[in-house]
Amino acid sequence: MNKQTSPDVVVIGAGVNGSLLATRLAKAGKRVLLLESGPRVGRDELVERFRASAFKSDFMSPYPFSPLAPQPRYTPVPNDYLHQAGPHPFAAQYIRIFGGTSWHWAAQLWRFVPNDFRQHSLYGVGKDWPIGYQDLEEYYYQAEAIAGVGGSPDNGSPRSKPFPMERVPASWLQQRVTARLAPEFTVLDDCTGRNSRSFDGRPACCGNNNCMPVCPIDAQYHGGLAAQQAENSGVQVITEAVVYQLEHDAQGRITAARYYDWNKVSHRVTAETFVLAANAIETPKLLLMSASDTFPQGIANARDNVGRNLCDHPAISVTFDVDEEIWPGRGPVSPCSIGQFRDGDFRREHSPFRIDISNASQVAAVTKEVLAEGYFGKKLQDEIRFRAARRLSIKNALEQLPDPDNRVTLSGNKDALGLPTPSLYWNIDDYVVRGTARTRECYDAIAKRLGATNIRHSKSGKFSNRQHITGTLSMGRDPATSVTDEWGRAHDHQNLFMVGTGVMPTVGTCNVTLTAMALALRTADKILQETQHG
Repeated sequence: MNKQTSPDVVVIGAGVNGSLLATRLAKAGKRVLLLESGPRVGRDELVERFRASAFKSDFMSPYPFSPLAPQPRYTPVPNDYLHQAGPHPFAAQYIRIFGGTSWHWAAQLWRFVPNDFRQHSLYGVGKDWPIGYQDLEEYYYQAEAIAGVGGSPDNGSPRSKPFPMERVPASWLQQRVTARLAPEFTVLDDCTGRNSRSFDGRPACCGNNNCMPVCPIDAQYHGGLAAQQAENSGVQVITEAVVYQLEHDAQGRITAARYYDWNKVSHRVTAETFVLAANAIETPKLLLMSASDTFPQGIANARDNVGRNLCDHPAISVTFDVDEEIWPGRGPVSPCSIGQFRDGDFRREHSPFRIDISNASQVAAVTKEVLAEGYFGKKLQDEIRFRAARRLSIKNALEQLPDPDNRVTLSGNKDALGLPTPSLYWNIDDYVVRGTARTRECYDAIAKRLGATNIRHSKSGKFSNRQHITGTLSMGRDPATSVTDEWGRAHDHQNLFMVGTGVMPTVGTCNVTLTAMALALRTADKILQETQHG
């Protein structure tokens, strides 16, 4: 090992949550070091890689892969980085890069509904959070102001201030679906960090319709912007730094982090405070790798809770052809949704859910479809135009209850640096299955109102991941059942904090990034409060 650095705070993981926290600490005068396992890649290169890719529907195609900081890949063939040990595959996608996974997203930044924080008290299932909606309300707004969020104000999540951004104008698809589904279904503007006007040096959305895998003009907020802001605020950044071990003293305080650079040279950094901000799979992996004589099950894992309660939003989908031209493909890919099934007394019986209405272009999918059916020449062109103008794709986000048996552990496989890769066990319980049945009833009702033909439900018993990886580091008041306290501090280590979606005890029914951003800002303030005189 050849390097020693001693900042006030070491943050591990340069995604949106670690970057926001690092920025806040640096602006308050802290010396902050941000370690990122992946490389630094510019947006121009990512856009060029997307344009050159033969796999336009693969959201990972623009993002370079390295065996030195591997990430899950599924196209053209799975790389099996994530070892699957459960009855259902947990096909997570995430990016190890300066800025993290929110490089490829639809910028959906929803708040939880207040009852999501009191699930067990109200409905007798799942968990209560150690904090309530009001504890996060101001931080929700701070995160929205940073990202420039707009949306429908009456969406079940009360606000003390208006959205900081005006809504992006509704596409023709959204206008037609909203009108035809009313009043049985209420279609809302999604809450998104997407510019409807010039904001923060970035332009308004011009409807490229490839928000995923990368916005070509930076109209939507993402972790790359957050990470660059951190560096501009004085945070020292080291990329291609793969942290593989945390050290501790006799009192259990974390004293140092060891990382490999991409030449497998080991380095050691010390600090007063450490913050883990990798995702809900890579962070537990690091904790489990950091076993010692004092903590033989790993750091923060004295009670074997690290990695447990792995959750996502299991999803089922439906596609069909509407009886009029709705023209998906103009505007953002994910502009609107139906939120009226997110909360209610039915949560005692089955999973709540939100229904996402896609505005993604259907040209590639229907072209593949009609070619397989044998069309050619002018009939081929006519059929592509007919179906692409009418095809509607819908999917949902079902809440999954925390289950300790769903978990991240270490596999017996090793990556190119000799570090163990993650092993995942994931199962789906009857609570979700019953929510699935209710969702299909809604899908059929929606299809009927839109005069649908060619209706295709996803295969019964199969679920796709929404890439909302949560749990594994759950916060709670009881150390016997949680990993961190209400501030994201490890129960077992006074100076170790964790931010990101992993600390969330439950997953709710909406995209999880805004809640993680709010929690990260709250944790930053807690660190500043405790160290302001240090």
